[in-house]
Amino acid sequence: MAASGVGPDRPVRPWALPGGTEPSRFYDGGTATEPPDPASPPRVVLERVEAGDLHERTERFRMLRRLAYRDREYGELLVPVDLDSFDTDLTSVPALFTWLVPRTGRHLPPALIHDGLVHHADEPSSYLSTDGHLLDRVAADRVFRTAMRDTDTGPVRSWLVWSAVTLGTIWSGSAAWSRAQHLRYRLVAAASLLLVAALGVAATLDLLDVVAWLPWMGAGRPFWLEFAGGLAGAVVVPLLLGLTWGRFAVAGAVSGIALAVLLHVTVLLGVISLLYLAAEWVARRRPVAIVVTGSVVAAACLVLTVLLAGTAK
Repeated sequence: MAASGVGPDRPVRPWALPGGTEPSRFYDGGTATEPPDPASPPRVVLERVEAGDLHERTERFRMLRRLAYRDREYGELLVPVDLDSFDTDLTSVPALFTWLVPRTGRHLPPALIHDGLVHHADEPSSYLSTDGHLLDRVAADRVFRTAMRDTDTGPVRSWLVWSAVTLGTIWSGSAAWSRAQHLRYRLVAAASLLLVAALGVAATLDLLDVVAWLPWMGAGRPFWLEFAGGLAGAVVVPLLLGLTWGRFAVAGAVSGIALAVLLHVTVLLGVISLLYLAAEWVARRRPVAIVVTGSVVAAACLVLTVLLAGTAK
């Protein structure tokens, strides 16, 4: 990402990439001894660190240089505040969803900025911008979304990731909220997502003609029409439930639709992941057992293949 020389004493160039992106808003944030340089492109320099024992290590990264971002509302943001104590897992994405949102990519600089803004979970309003603006988690989430636009991250991915971090904010809370507000946000989010998941299970059973509970799918209709009705419901229901999220209505709608549409693939990937983890566990502790089990499974598959091939017309 090229820098355009934006800074307190430098003019802003009158250009931007299509879609309103401004990659020059990111620049080198320097170090503890070097000041930020708006004329230099951002330098994401990471050092990999590990924690835990040999078999259960967690991977983290330290930033060796600060990353700077000039936000339109809050001015210059420099992260991390303390290079020595800060570490990150890059883009915080559960392993099941890295096929959809990888840990690195165009969204990495905004993700690092966001990590730096909300680094201390017990201090939701602890970040002070260079221009003296105090940012809570809600503001940090908004900065994250805008920064993704400035790196030309895809719009769909941007809204998905922003909705995910907004869920984290709803769970963690903000210093600006009362306890009653925080509880209401939590309850509404949890109830609506559980309802979407339950309806997703019901829609699957309806599609297989096990039950006929959902009127938008019905009974006795052709498979393709029931499927289309289920897909339409997976969009309409989360949109309506999202309205109950108040100021976070967009995040509620996006999260609900993503959950409804990705429910089945997520369950499938979850089952495959559990089988893989089980195989790894057995292979580490009982290597002979995994060889025997693998041999039995392979032999059974061979027999089944031969039998099916022999009965084919």
